[in-house]
Amino acid sequence: MVNGIYTLANDVVYDQLVALLNSIEVNAGREIPVCVIPYDHRLEKVKAEIKTRKNVTLFDDAASLARWEEFGSRVCQAHTRSQELMKQQGLPPNFRTQRYRKLCCLDGMFDKFIFFDGDTLLMKPLDEVYQRLDEYDWLTNDFQYKSDLHYIFNWTEEKIKEVFQRENIRNDVFCSGWFASKNSVFDQTMLADLLDKLESGEADVLHWIASDQTLINYLVLRSGISYYNYAYHGEGTGCHWSSKFDVVDNILYDKGKQITYLHYMSVYASDFTRLCSGEDVGIPYRDVFLHYRYLKSPEARPKNFKRPSQFQRWQEKARNFFKPKNQKIQLKSRNFPEKK
Repeated sequence: MVNGIYTLANDVVYDQLVALLNSIEVNAGREIPVCVIPYDHRLEKVKAEIKTRKNVTLFDDAASLARWEEFGSRVCQAHTRSQELMKQQGLPPNFRTQRYRKLCCLDGMFDKFIFFDGDTLLMKPLDEVYQRLDEYDWLTNDFQYKSDLHYIFNWTEEKIKEVFQRENIRNDVFCSGWFASKNSVFDQTMLADLLDKLESGEADVLHWIASDQTLINYLVLRSGISYYNYAYHGEGTGCHWSSKFDVVDNILYDKGKQITYLHYMSVYASDFTRLCSGEDVGIPYRDVFLHYRYLKSPEARPKNFKRPSQFQRWQEKARNFFKPKNQKIQLKSRNFPEKK
C-alpha cells in the first residue's frame, strides 16, 4: 500500500508550491511521496523543481486529466444559473474546468491520499490522518460549516433537503482546499449515477460551478460515503490565515495546539510572486511563508523589501475594484470567518 499527498499547481503558483513542498519535507515527520497534478500546460518551473526532489512526481495520466475536465464540463453545462451568468459576462461555457483536475487524485497512484491546495503549508505529521482513513472514506478539517450554507449549495431549503435527505446539511459542508480519502472511493457506477442526477436537474443545487468546492461537496454528501470533519467534532484546529495563531520556530499553534495546515485561501498568487520578488506585500504570517519558500535556498531570500509605488498601489486598488463579478462571487464563497 502506498500513501501519499496530491496538490494542484502550475508556474503561476510556483513560489507557493515550493513553500508547500518544503513544509511537507520538514514537518511530515517522515518521507511522504507527493504528486503534483498540473493545472494546465504552464509547467516549466514546476518540472524543473520536481527534478530536484526524489519523492515528488508530476501526474501525467492524460486520460484521467481529460476525464475529470469532461466530468466538470458536463456538470457546468447542466448548471443553468452559472451558464446564464457566464453568458452575461462573456465567459466560455466551460469556464475554469481545469479546477476539476484536482479530482484526478481519486484515481491516481496512492491508495490513501491527502490533498493540499497549492496555497497551503503543512505544520505537523499526518500519520493519524492516514490511520483515520481506516474508519472513514473522506476526512476534512475546517470550519466551513460555520459559514453561510449558500456558499456551497444555493437552492431553496426544501430542495436541498430533498436532494440530500439530511436534517442539517449545514453541519456537513467543507472546504475543498484540504481533504483526505482513498483511491477509487467513487467507483465508475457511482460516478455515472451521480452525473446522471446532476444532469437531470440536481446541478442547480450547486452554488457557483466555477468552484470545485461545491461539486466535491455534492459528490461526497450525495453519494453517502462515510465522512468525518475533525473541526466539527472538536478535534481540529484553525487553519485559515485570518486566525490568530502563535508562531514558535515557524510552526503555528492554535491555543497551544499545533495546527495541521495553514491555508492562504483567497490570497492572490500574484501577491506571493511580488513578495518573493522583493516587494513589501502584507501577507499574513509572511515570515513563516518566506521561511518555507527559501528553506533550501536561503541566499535567494529577499533581504530588503521595497514598498510599492503610488502607481502600483493604485493599480492594485483598480484591480480589486474592477474585478469581474464571477471572481467576486468565487472569492466571497471561499473567504469565510475562521475559528479564532
